[in-house]
Amino acid sequence: MGAAGAGGVGVVGMLAILAVGYFFGIDISPIVQELDQGQSQQGRPLTQEDQEWGEFVSVTLADTEEVWGTVLPEQAGVDYADPTLVLFSGVVQSACGGASSAMGPFYCPGDRKVYLDTDFFDMMASRMGAGGDFAYAYVIAHEIGHHVQNLTGTLGEVNRLRGQVSERDANQISVLTELQADCYAGIWARHAQQRFGSLEEGDLQEAMGAAEAVGDDVIQANAGRTPVPDSFTHGSAAQRQEWLMRGFNSGDMAQCDTFGAAGL
Repeated sequence: MGAAGAGGVGVVGMLAILAVGYFFGIDISPIVQELDQGQSQQGRPLTQEDQEWGEFVSVTLADTEEVWGTVLPEQAGVDYADPTLVLFSGVVQSACGGASSAMGPFYCPGDRKVYLDTDFFDMMASRMGAGGDFAYAYVIAHEIGHHVQNLTGTLGEVNRLRGQVSERDANQISVLTELQADCYAGIWARHAQQRFGSLEEGDLQEAMGAAEAVGDDVIQANAGRTPVPDSFTHGSAAQRQEWLMRGFNSGDMAQCDTFGAAGL
């Protein structure tokens, strides 16, 4: 949802935004804070597209909660605690520090929140050629995968290790962390299909297309740079697709041990 200035929204607009946030169970406090502080005098009313994004994100989040609420205790012996998904526009402040939409969606373990600027979805479709509902759902599920890693203690161990090794090794650890989140996204997709019949024809291909589009090698090549594997922090397109499908085909967290597969 795009933020709007107090002068551009008014009381009715404010109530509409609060109602949408409450109804969909999504934290919209960054938007409300911008309104309250009057950071912009050229606001816009809440649009139909904003409301549709809110509903889509809310439904996807609810699906992940239902799946992981069962899978995590059964497969890892850890109770699942629902995260919060924060919609923001432009910039946002998290427990992990300030961030902007240029970063893309991210998960902050400090406050157990997923931060999402829906403009990223537009960029996926227009600039990356990776549009489609299930492509967008994959992005959300990937960030929820980081939440699962946080609950299992993986993120804490990763952060500890990255502070003790070289930059090259730290990048490799980061890649393994991201690939595991991709694998967890695949697990969600499999169980969502089994429970809710969520997948339609072409949906898995959309997710695979999104995994390819956000591969480090593809991003670097599209920026006119020669891909440098040692600088990768999220994994190549082929790796991301491989681990997404490993999770989907197995539905098993034990098959998502990217660290063990790398000999760590």
